[in-house]
Amino acid sequence: MILLKNILLEDSPADILVDRQRIARINRTPLDIPGAETVDCSGKAVIPGFVNMHNHAAMVLLRGIHEDMTLYDWLGNIWKIEARMDKDFIYWATKVACLEMIRSGTTTFNDQYWYAPHARQAAIEMGIHPVISFIFLDSNNPEMARRQREACAKLWERTLDWGDESSFTISVHSVYTVSEENILWANNFALEHGLKLHLHLAETMMEDADCKRAHNGMSPTAYFDSLGILGPHVIAAHTLWLSDEDVYILGQRKVNCVHNINSNLKLASGFRFRYNELRDAGANVCLGTDGAASSNNLDMLEHMKNTALLQKAWRRNPAEMPLDELFACATEHGAKALGINTGVIREGAYADLSLVDINNSYFLSPGSVKANLVYAAHSDVISSVMARGRWVMQNRIIPGEEEILANARRVIKSLSL
Repeated sequence: MILLKNILLEDSPADILVDRQRIARINRTPLDIPGAETVDCSGKAVIPGFVNMHNHAAMVLLRGIHEDMTLYDWLGNIWKIEARMDKDFIYWATKVACLEMIRSGTTTFNDQYWYAPHARQAAIEMGIHPVISFIFLDSNNPEMARRQREACAKLWERTLDWGDESSFTISVHSVYTVSEENILWANNFALEHGLKLHLHLAETMMEDADCKRAHNGMSPTAYFDSLGILGPHVIAAHTLWLSDEDVYILGQRKVNCVHNINSNLKLASGFRFRYNELRDAGANVCLGTDGAASSNNLDMLEHMKNTALLQKAWRRNPAEMPLDELFACATEHGAKALGINTGVIREGAYADLSLVDINNSYFLSPGSVKANLVYAAHSDVISSVMARGRWVMQNRIIPGEEEILANARRVIKSLSL
């Protein structure tokens, strides 16, 4: 048991007892729990661990190598490099990604990348919760499509031994990289086994235009809906180029839509994310960083600030994207999409918590901790992080960091970039 004493929760003091991975008690008056590890949290505030809902974690070691490119040119270059990756590269690169996510307060991430078991193992060893995918990307090649179906079924059998809640999803890369046969097969497999379906959707204007040419004027959203695959089990990254009809479809189907502001801005994919419309239509809106090769970091706090600023700017209304909604998109909405009891600070939820050091200039004003954290501070004010009731960072120290960085340097050299 761990007892967090005198910590600011929603701007007023509380004591929080953590027991067996979960938040056992929250008291606004002091608690005394014999035998508990007691931590004096004076000068600290607590927030839920962030849920990064769209990531390609191991791409963290590819950042900065292909800059100032459009998405399709960028993808062409990245895919050539990915063809040379092996399981050792993915394992250590994912550990580097976990270092960065832990330092910025992320305790759960939804990943979409290669060598899934090795990425999962890296994250488990780092102490945070990974949701790992099998990725369908067959380039409309029938033989490749067949092999991927076989590989997916084999990996699913392997995941039965993992024993982790919501630890595996099926991914369809996109409308332009996966055959209709495999889109349907992947969705049926996901539904049959109670899995989430993670995909890229409506990321660019070109994707929208190409899909309409190929599918009788249907947008990517309308096309996927015509196949019957959209529903509350779907996690759709980007959802940027949407008509009113598309928004209506995503809302009616209760799709989980993930906004990736930094990646969209940097690749010039667009910035008018229709948050209000999706929310009001009934979609569950979440936030993600995308991979660090395009975003170029995994700092959810930075992505939250940019999300709010862009919503206010393009709508010309400073009241847009209020703080409570912004935090919900970065925490509990992602947890809802994944079906995990996290992203909130309440009794019974997983103890996925970040401690924020408020003894600095950013928090001197009487403004709320949330406001000063998002709009003034940086993620280095996150001093300690707990995931599933276990410290994964204390006082900015993460065990094993030097070994991780040394091995990361080694595997980068192996790619001969």
